[in-house]
Amino acid sequence: MALLGLVAWLSPPESLSRINHMVQDAGLRLVSRPAHPDIAIVAIDDRSIAAIGRWPWRRALHAELINRISAHGPRVIGMDVLFNEEDLDYPEDDMLLAEALGRSTRVVLPVLRRSYGLGHGMADLPLPAFASAAARLGHVHVAPDADGVVRSLYLNEGAASTPWAHFSVAMQCVAGALPAQHCPAAPARQLQSGPWERSDPTQIAYAGGPAHFTRYSYIDVLRGLVPPGVFHGKYVLVGAAASGLGDMFATPVSQPSHLMPGVEVVAHVLDSRLSLVQIQPASPALNTAFNLIPVACALLALLLLGPFAALLTTAMLIPATLLLSMALPWWAGLQFAPAAALAGLALAYPLWSWRRLSAAAYFLRLEMERLQREGLAMRRHERPGDPGDFLERRINAVERASRQLRELHHFVSESLQQLPAPTIICDPEGRILLTNMAARRHMGSRMAAPLQGQSVVELLHDLVQIGTADQPLVTLERLQNRSMPEQSEGRDAQGRNLLVQCKPFSDLVHAGWLLTLVDLTEMRHALQQRDQAMHFISHDIRAPNASILTLLEMQHAYPGRMSTEELMLRIERYARTSLGMAENFVRLASAQAQEYTMAPLDLVAALAETVDDTWVLARDRNVEVVISATPETAPCHGDRTMLCRALANVLNNAIKFSPEGGVVQCAIAQRGRHWVVSVRDEGPGIAPELQGQLFAPFQRLHDRSHPTIGGVGLGLALVHTVVQRHGGSLEVDSDTGRGAEFRLVLPQDGAIAASDPPLLYRPQ
Repeated sequence: MALLGLVAWLSPPESLSRINHMVQDAGLRLVSRPAHPDIAIVAIDDRSIAAIGRWPWRRALHAELINRISAHGPRVIGMDVLFNEEDLDYPEDDMLLAEALGRSTRVVLPVLRRSYGLGHGMADLPLPAFASAAARLGHVHVAPDADGVVRSLYLNEGAASTPWAHFSVAMQCVAGALPAQHCPAAPARQLQSGPWERSDPTQIAYAGGPAHFTRYSYIDVLRGLVPPGVFHGKYVLVGAAASGLGDMFATPVSQPSHLMPGVEVVAHVLDSRLSLVQIQPASPALNTAFNLIPVACALLALLLLGPFAALLTTAMLIPATLLLSMALPWWAGLQFAPAAALAGLALAYPLWSWRRLSAAAYFLRLEMERLQREGLAMRRHERPGDPGDFLERRINAVERASRQLRELHHFVSESLQQLPAPTIICDPEGRILLTNMAARRHMGSRMAAPLQGQSVVELLHDLVQIGTADQPLVTLERLQNRSMPEQSEGRDAQGRNLLVQCKPFSDLVHAGWLLTLVDLTEMRHALQQRDQAMHFISHDIRAPNASILTLLEMQHAYPGRMSTEELMLRIERYARTSLGMAENFVRLASAQAQEYTMAPLDLVAALAETVDDTWVLARDRNVEVVISATPETAPCHGDRTMLCRALANVLNNAIKFSPEGGVVQCAIAQRGRHWVVSVRDEGPGIAPELQGQLFAPFQRLHDRSHPTIGGVGLGLALVHTVVQRHGGSLEVDSDTGRGAEFRLVLPQDGAIAASDPPLLYRPQ
């Protein structure tokens, strides 16, 4: 605002007139136009002086010149020679000149001001005889500026009541080139005194430099050496151009050593009027706006662009303002004073740099003080003797503080990386700002790219609240509204139970969230196993023991009702049932918890061995177990004991549920990088809607259809666990009344490690 105010104050042309004149004069010199073809000058030049003699000449010569020019038929003759005194040596010459003026009727004579006081003067007129014979009189005054250069004039000068029109206007009036209302009656042609007034200031639109117009030597015209009709229809100006003779002016289009004669100045004024080229000074308001606009653009560039771009913009605005100020006089006829704009553009960048440096230094000092108040221990404080200037010392101090903050941030970041639980820091919009290694491991193979910048809502979209099917636990609305619960539990698509701990923070520049994921899968699994154990102890294993006690109490209460042999058989059956339950439960717990001994093995040999072990059960049930198709070898990597136990459980179930005389078929086939071990029976089959419960512990799906077949529902749960821990999957192909086929899909040797996430079984 201060700079704009300064520019507005310097906008008037007179404030920085020297610079304004330099720019305006350069524009006039750079842009020139052809001389008007109807203007010709008869110059009283050095050659004419040499031929005729020293000045003043006899007026008979001037009379002869007027006669010769008039013979060509000019439109008007402007005789820029003042005849204000009688010729005492040749009085008859005055009569000849008056007669020549009268015969021509197209001659304009000059009027000069005889100054004798500020604001007062007297018009120095031609002799009455000449003034009466002349077609019109006009003043030939100019208005030099303070530096002596002629850039303007007044179209009307003289006494307040009857001013004289300019010489060029008088010539146009005589030539009939102006309407009558623009050619008022000429003032009285005698000496007048009184206040001298000037009106209608006009800038001179110079067409070019000195000698720009067609010029003929006075002596050549007098001797008749010019072509016939050369002055026909022309505006002919006669005036002095010889060195040291007549008025010589410094103009914007002339060099300091080469002045312009007054007759040529009149020719330029006449040329601009005939060519309708007019240059007027711009109004104060328009000139002020012209100066303010480029400075305002430079200030906007400093505000919106970077330092280098703003510097280029400011540098480009300076020549643009110069060129525009030079071109506008010819394009729009308005002359502007651009010095204030140039000064403002020159000051804009240095002032802005000074203000920004001051603000930067002040900001750096405040930041240092704030960091110290907040407890950041500065390693080295600024001292007056430090090298560099004031700003450099501040920058060095802040650089040291920034290094400490980066080290502190690195320490915090490294500490975060060492946390065992997945930890995510995000902004209120859910964009991740920082994560640790545990979080990247938690995302697994889904996240090959860095997590920074991604949306935590999208990453955890599969984490849903327990008890709902599709209600996400982390949503954008909750993050924005800061309504996330501090602790909430959910389950993701991989079946993991996760505890999400949320902590909002708002002590930084932007508020955000700290999310910690705690994997509760093993704990929930342990709780499930505990519940299963409690169920087993409280119900399944308790039932046969209770039956044994009941039998013993009945025997004590009613001796003799049951033979000792029958009692012992029943007790033995209940005891074996209890022992079998406990053994199956221990096997399942061992399969779930113990560490497997992984080693190379052959599935063909393991299957054959398992079939041999079930021979007794198959014989008792009158069921045939056959191995229909196997490769020569089926190498696999696993725990042989656990795999044989799983195969035995599947075969035992197939034998138990097969009808008498049925056949159980076993086979091994290759599927890609997996081996498929299949066991098919001819039993009652399993309904598709019940197949999802097959591998849950303590699930007996045939209690009603086959109540005589014992078991507590732990055999297939063990199979499921063993196959999962080997990185395989279980497939069931069955339906009611058409038997069942169980397929154990196991990876080939080295395909999948036992520690990889297990695959769920797939019912067919």
